[in-house]
Amino acid sequence: MMPSATRRDALIAVIEALHAEIAALKTNDVRALEQATTDKLMRIEAVAAFGDVPPEVETRALAEEAQRLNDTCRIYVNLMAANVRRRLQNLTGSAGAAMGAAPGSVYRAGMGLAAFA
Repeated sequence: MMPSATRRDALIAVIEALHAEIAALKTNDVRALEQATTDKLMRIEAVAAFGDVPPEVETRALAEEAQRLNDTCRIYVNLMAANVRRRLQNLTGSAGAAMGAAPGSVYRAGMGLAAFA
């Protein structure tokens, strides 16, 4: 990773890493997820190295986009964890109502199940 010349460049690098993280989550690619997460954390450190100078309008917009993408990652992780929990409950015979879902149900896109942090 090359050092970022500006805070803007550093935030763009964070956003790129978040996109890579989302892609890895979507495909269940553990190696790619590990690499993307490592890259993201390093790039966040690069942003932090610019200090606490108040951001410009464009920089603030980039930071907000990074936050939205990070929230998307969090939702994917929460959904994956909920699916694993339900599958384990089914395998152990201890399936019960989980977070308002029917026993043993698995998240499917468009079903309206919410994810929690």
